[in-house]
Amino acid sequence: MAERVLYGYYRSSAAYRVRIALNLKGLAYQYRAVNLLKGEQKSPEYLAINPQGLVPLLDDGGAQIAQSLAICEYLDEAYPDGAKLLPAAPAARAQARSIALAIAADVHPLQNPRVGKYLQAEFGASEEGKIEWIRYWIRTGFDALEQQLARSAGRYAVGDEPSLADICLLPQVFSARRFGVDLGPYPTLVRIAEALEAIPAFADAHPSKQPDAV
Repeated sequence: MAERVLYGYYRSSAAYRVRIALNLKGLAYQYRAVNLLKGEQKSPEYLAINPQGLVPLLDDGGAQIAQSLAICEYLDEAYPDGAKLLPAAPAARAQARSIALAIAADVHPLQNPRVGKYLQAEFGASEEGKIEWIRYWIRTGFDALEQQLARSAGRYAVGDEPSLADICLLPQVFSARRFGVDLGPYPTLVRIAEALEAIPAFADAHPSKQPDAV
């Protein structure tokens, strides 16, 4: 059987999502660290397999897929047995995608290290200014998500089974804590995150448990 390889970085929210998805699906994989701080994502070797120069990248027996949400949907379709990453009902499925995209497309990109570097290099932002930029956009996203989750949540983000929404939610909560965002205004979000942290597939994907954690 061809090898399944995940290229990632322990602290990358996007790679964190894919680790959760693989764990939920019960799929074994080899982990290859790409150190973003050292610029390894821009090495010729890595760009040869992922021209986007980002993590994660999943190589599933020769099928090379970039972008975390695309990887998660691929896993759900290619491996239909076991946990489902998207709900069956169309409305619930759309709600899970809506929450996932609100995080992956609207919040997370604005805290990406390359955005922070650009703010500092081109606009003279201080380190504290960069951090406040990140906090602002996380709070803005969470303000809306808290209201959305209050309508969609059961035990988890959409109903009572973990979904793509939760796969995106927990890594973003990790980032929020890392950057010192006050989570007091988001009780529904925090309740869901705490429930997810008790699930082994989510707990085992935590950045602190990865081989490249420092």
